[in-house]
Amino acid sequence: MRLKHNISEDAASISETLPVWFLQDRTIIREHRHIALNLKPGSIVAVVGDGAVGLCGVIAARRLGAEQIIMLGHHRDRIALAEGFGATGVVKERGDEAVERVLEMTVGLGAHSVLECVGLEQSTKTALSIVRAGGAVGRVGVPQDTNIPVADETFYKNITISGGPAPVRAYIEELLPDVLEGKIEPGRVFDQTTNLDGVPEGYRAMNNREALKVMIDF
Repeated sequence: MRLKHNISEDAASISETLPVWFLQDRTIIREHRHIALNLKPGSIVAVVGDGAVGLCGVIAARRLGAEQIIMLGHHRDRIALAEGFGATGVVKERGDEAVERVLEMTVGLGAHSVLECVGLEQSTKTALSIVRAGGAVGRVGVPQDTNIPVADETFYKNITISGGPAPVRAYIEELLPDVLEGKIEPGRVFDQTTNLDGVPEGYRAMNNREALKVMIDF
């Protein structure tokens, strides 16, 4: 992708240059899913999963005007990053305890919109259990199961469930200026760099939760 803006060589750090390329993946997917969920200013949003996907979900929720953003995760460094991106509340519990905490934080109603950013059965069940009646759940994490849990409950609560890849080019013109101007900083999720030879080690580090996201330096 050719940029129309001039970027100085001094901006060649992870946090300043890489967001341009990262924009094509995580950030746009989250923006797309929030728009699909009809997120409106003043909404309550819950994000299930504190990985790079979920963290960019927080960025998108704040950008679109969410008033309350609840991050469900338990990694201390990632939670700190989420709060820096705009998360207003954190739920470290899992399963039924997590559902209870979110309901407490939303006066028993649940969130208007929920991003499921993990893809596992338990995380999907949690997401579907913390959305309010008439709300929406975006399945951003790649599904690891063929069935959607608590299907009967979500049916009678009129829950909208959507998911899938984003049309990247449809959002670049809108989002790229915000990245270049520093209004959003998705590149902050990168915390390690490696070269091509170090790619296997980079994947191992991410799999073992020793790294959040690894950048390949050519």
